[in-house]
Amino acid sequence: MISLRNVSKTYPGDVHAVDDLSLEVESGETLVLLGASGCGKTTTLKMINRLVESTSGEIHVDGRNVLETDPVLLRRHIGYVFQGIGLFPHWSVAANVASVPSLLGWPPARIEARVDELLELVGLPAAEYRGRRPHELSGGQQQRIGVARALAAEARVLLMDEPFGAVDPVTRDSLQRELMRMRAQLDLTIVLVTHDVTEALLLADRVAVLGAGRLHQVGPPSELFAHPATDDVARLLEMPRRQADRLHALAHGASAGDDEASRA
Repeated sequence: MISLRNVSKTYPGDVHAVDDLSLEVESGETLVLLGASGCGKTTTLKMINRLVESTSGEIHVDGRNVLETDPVLLRRHIGYVFQGIGLFPHWSVAANVASVPSLLGWPPARIEARVDELLELVGLPAAEYRGRRPHELSGGQQQRIGVARALAAEARVLLMDEPFGAVDPVTRDSLQRELMRMRAQLDLTIVLVTHDVTEALLLADRVAVLGAGRLHQVGPPSELFAHPATDDVARLLEMPRRQADRLHALAHGASAGDDEASRA
């Protein structure tokens, strides 16, 4: 479905944001790009839909080289969700969701049906929400509308850049579960960027760990836990392991301080 072959991105001043990266994303898979700020995650994501142009290498989506596809048309058929959401503030919810199908010239009846279908899919009934403005929605509801808009043109590829970073933990958990339900229902292929290790482990079929623009390791979460390829990967996975141990101790009556003391 998505193939990156020896892809690099170099900025002026010989800054290597991404360095000789090769990755394959299978149809229906969720691949999470994980790493610290500045490791090349977002640049990689944006090269897939040509918001950033690669310096070298090839990127294929559904068998086609993205450089041989008009970038505007490419983006209209790949859903893109980012942390800032970017809803048009003076447009209704329905108009926001309908923006790409309208640009593609869909008939009004088809657009209206698609908007209603997607609002139901993300848990915001059309009769109640289609006429609202973004400022009338909570942060979590706005994020749901962002996902609906990304899927409106019947995209089967969804790129997500820190999509849940700006919402509270309870809403974040709800949105993560909603995303997994939609992925299964719509057979989506997802590439998701995060620096949250726990989020990556919970959502991914496979995790690609990046550092300084290079790929450290890629594999299922269980494989990364069992066999970290580098010290950097091991350190990254130590945090959720330590947190899980602390939660286990708390569940069995110990205090967090007792657990920390046992490690001293």
